[in-house]
Amino acid sequence: MNSISADRPALTLDNVVKRFGSTTAVNGLSLSVSSGEVFCLLGPNGAGKSTTIEMSEGFIHPTSGSIDVLGHNPGTEPDKVREKVGIMLQGGGSYSGIHVLEMLELSARYSAHPLSPHWLLETLGLEGVARTSYRRLSGGQQQRLSLALAIIGKPELVFLDEPTAGMDAQSRLAVWDLIRALRSDGVTIVVTTHLMDEAESLADRVAIMDHGQLVAHGTPAELTTQTESAGLSFSTDIDVDIEALAAAGISATKSRPLHYRLTEAGTPETIAALTTELARQGVLLRYLDAAHRNLEEVFLDLTGRHLRS
Repeated sequence: MNSISADRPALTLDNVVKRFGSTTAVNGLSLSVSSGEVFCLLGPNGAGKSTTIEMSEGFIHPTSGSIDVLGHNPGTEPDKVREKVGIMLQGGGSYSGIHVLEMLELSARYSAHPLSPHWLLETLGLEGVARTSYRRLSGGQQQRLSLALAIIGKPELVFLDEPTAGMDAQSRLAVWDLIRALRSDGVTIVVTTHLMDEAESLADRVAIMDHGQLVAHGTPAELTTQTESAGLSFSTDIDVDIEALAAAGISATKSRPLHYRLTEAGTPETIAALTTELARQGVLLRYLDAAHRNLEEVFLDLTGRHLRS
């Protein structure tokens, strides 16, 4: 399936800058995606990740810097890039009145050695809607069809934009299994997602962007085991009074509803003080982790906890 050398990166960005008028969306970004890996690009709204992907796909051109996709410049050789690349679009990329199977069969005709449309229907749980028009599909079904259209031509590199958005738990697992199968077949996969558990589960490597720049990169294990940010994580059955914790000498922050993190080391004394104070508040401790931060906590530490427009 893949003609690119395993030693050569499938995607390289070198000091890439993209400006829209006075706004700098991407500011000196350099990164490399190895052939055959799952690479997750993360960032809050407005971080520049969508612009980065669109430049890599050849839809927009960088202001400066260089991009190499499978040995080609997407800005000057977009047709050569798209012959080898699959793109999953958030908007769906399908005609509203066409049936699911018809769309897959039509897309297959543009490839020399396509995947079987019927196999994709079965794998992604779309057999029951094969004769249903696109506009009558649920949001999750539209997402699964978009994924099928992105990979039906057996691309060497696939860009997946929020691949499991709007899907139920069963559909998410099916998509994760398919992504892992593609990786096993040597396909390079670049994923943008807001689901941190998805990135942590699937990615060989992760890059986190903020304000147009790369702020962290590495394997999920590397990013979640940095000792300088270690602390206790815990979850509860009801909200915790953070001020009362502080009065008891325990410094904690709320990472998401009913989930908290202590900024101090996980000593036996700290754990004892925490459980004592939670008991005094009538709060049940459901989960305690003294050894591992999850990717969401790393992401929030790096990009902040305030809302982005």
